[in-house]
Amino acid sequence: MTRKKKALLTPLVVASATAMILSGCSTAEGDPTGSAGEPQTGGTLKVLSNGDTDHIDPQLIAYVPSNSITRTISRSILSYEASNDAAERSELVGDLATEVPEPEDGGLTYTITLREGTTWDAPDGARDIVSADVERGIERICNPYIGAALGGYFISLIEGMAEYCEGFAAVAPEIEPMKEYIESNDISGVETPDDKTVVFRLVEPASDFTSMLSLATANPAPVEVLDYLPDSPEYRNNFVASGPYTVAEHKPDVKLTLERNPSWNADSDPLRKAYVDSIEMTMGIEVDAGMQQLQAGSADMLFDLQPSPANIQQLTSVGDEKFTTLENGGVDQFLWFNTKTDNNDGALQKVEVRQALQYAIDKAAVVQVMGGEEIATVTNGIFGPGINGHEPFSLYGDGDGKADPEKAKQLLADAGIENLTLKFPYRNLGSQPDIAQTVQASLEEAGITVELFPVPPTDYYANFMTNRENATNGEWDIALVGWSPDWVGGAARSVYQPQFSFNGTPQAYNYVDYNNDEANELAAQALAASTPEEAGELWHQVDQTVMEDSPVVSIAAKKKANYHSDRVQNFAIYALAQNGDWANVWLSK
Repeated sequence: MTRKKKALLTPLVVASATAMILSGCSTAEGDPTGSAGEPQTGGTLKVLSNGDTDHIDPQLIAYVPSNSITRTISRSILSYEASNDAAERSELVGDLATEVPEPEDGGLTYTITLREGTTWDAPDGARDIVSADVERGIERICNPYIGAALGGYFISLIEGMAEYCEGFAAVAPEIEPMKEYIESNDISGVETPDDKTVVFRLVEPASDFTSMLSLATANPAPVEVLDYLPDSPEYRNNFVASGPYTVAEHKPDVKLTLERNPSWNADSDPLRKAYVDSIEMTMGIEVDAGMQQLQAGSADMLFDLQPSPANIQQLTSVGDEKFTTLENGGVDQFLWFNTKTDNNDGALQKVEVRQALQYAIDKAAVVQVMGGEEIATVTNGIFGPGINGHEPFSLYGDGDGKADPEKAKQLLADAGIENLTLKFPYRNLGSQPDIAQTVQASLEEAGITVELFPVPPTDYYANFMTNRENATNGEWDIALVGWSPDWVGGAARSVYQPQFSFNGTPQAYNYVDYNNDEANELAAQALAASTPEEAGELWHQVDQTVMEDSPVVSIAAKKKANYHSDRVQNFAIYALAQNGDWANVWLSK
């Protein structure tokens, strides 16, 4: 499926494209925050999770729920206010930076000024966060031990970073060689004229660069991190925090405990009030058990769990104000085709076969499994509702999502394919088993044998799907994944570039190195568009071009559902986590 390789250009003018819709809506009249009276300090916020965070190391974060953790322990250059107002929570503001910088030098330069009073919780006591820490964080992005999943945005855009990373790739993935490389080499496009100033120089103008600076990938890194392998147990046990909390204990797949950071200076932090004394996340919890604990008041919030369709029906029927939803601009269910495998004599490498399978999936049935049309909707392209570039269209069928197994059978026969057997991993989490079984049933209606097998949720992305050998060796043929935009705002690039473009350097979430020159050219034009309307039309053409190749079946988008206990007050959404902000809720006594 990979065509002649051509790198996706970084943005040229990207105007302020239409903001990603994050419209939280309560299911009943009243205040969904649950706020009552004056804020109270103290107590332990009890969070329930099925799986673990993908990483503690901020540079490596890519899993949306993990942003809840990072928000509390590591401050970003830029960020967002927690709010239940869609416009307010989508507005970029300063975090470590005093303000959002304006582009200079024709859009090639951005100058960051760091706030006074921001500190690390260093082993020998509080220490100021300085510009060298910002530089070090950017340099760690492409370390050869475990590179940042979202690092490609920065590597292709910051002047000299591609060359820096090329040199870093030749370094042994060990502590001392990596430390020496970082301390002995610089990225020409990151300048630190003094302790409170960082100047970024770009290879091309990019008005979405400031949005990228809200990602944890760009967070500063203290000098102590160079003494440990990135995100290793030693790194985690010696975590140096900059947020209001720090890591007290982490037992993988069991429990995470955060406690107050004594070095945090509240006066320097406009975004986090840190009302609770500590945060405990308990893992290994199933959805129904988690909801029972929240409703009983023995736990407070959810991490990677969401109310089940049955829960949602019950909560909406009684008008429970603690249940809210929001659109996140993503597609909750993509079915990826493995075009790297020779399974079935390489059948999935044929575009005609992949297009035939588009007709076999009963998307409408999946929507019902996900909770019905009030919370989920059929999709047919790579962009979800709310992304500038999303427009309703369907290249396969009439767009309603109903399966046409006879059409699929005929097209497979035309392609000379018989006795197709597909290996299908799925996450044993929430409604994922039911969705996988629904897709299996659809495919079997079209005469396709499907072999389902579970993969633990914590391993699914981190160790299974992103392990490129699993694709090459044919460990899977089709797989369900979801994708949310990486930042808030005109975010089509954050959907397209990491999943559907390939410039010769493997990307974690482009599982089969998919690439299309025509789509890349259209994307480059969209990034250079002078108006959001022009950009949106070009991104829509990108969508259509990709779907003609059929690298995925786009199945459904789902609103993010959140729920919390009665004692949680000020439940306001932190946009990057798509959940209530742990750093700003308080607990009623």
